[in-house]
Amino acid sequence: MARLMGLDVGSKTVGIAVSDELGWTAQGVEIVRINEDEKEFGIDRIKELAAKYDVCGFVLGLPKNMNNTLGPRAQASQAYGQLLVDTFHLPIDFQDERLTTVQAERMLVEQADTSRKKRKKVIDKLAATLILQNYLDASGKLLAEIKK
Repeated sequence: MARLMGLDVGSKTVGIAVSDELGWTAQGVEIVRINEDEKEFGIDRIKELAAKYDVCGFVLGLPKNMNNTLGPRAQASQAYGQLLVDTFHLPIDFQDERLTTVQAERMLVEQADTSRKKRKKVIDKLAATLILQNYLDASGKLLAEIKK
């Protein structure tokens, strides 16, 4: 079975994670540099990774506000998702990512004696992993469709 790719989309980076072939676990892959202001979205690198891991769908973090509304970052994630649909013609889904980056930061602080600078280099990849793992744990609808 093919894998899902999880993305933590920011304005400067996109954290990338992929599922195992059974859809049980998520592993961080890398952080792709982007520049939202310059309309540089890292699609070429994502194409390479999607081909390498035989990706059959994408799960994007949706950074909702704490009151469940969608702000500018959530709208940017939705626009990125549409870019993926237009580029890859694969299904996408969104996973509520409220507090995911906070959770990732806490994990890095508690589990490793890493400096703030080192944490900054891996936080987006870990956040993407948590987004995808949360989605897999909740048996996201993409996974159900793919297993049919």
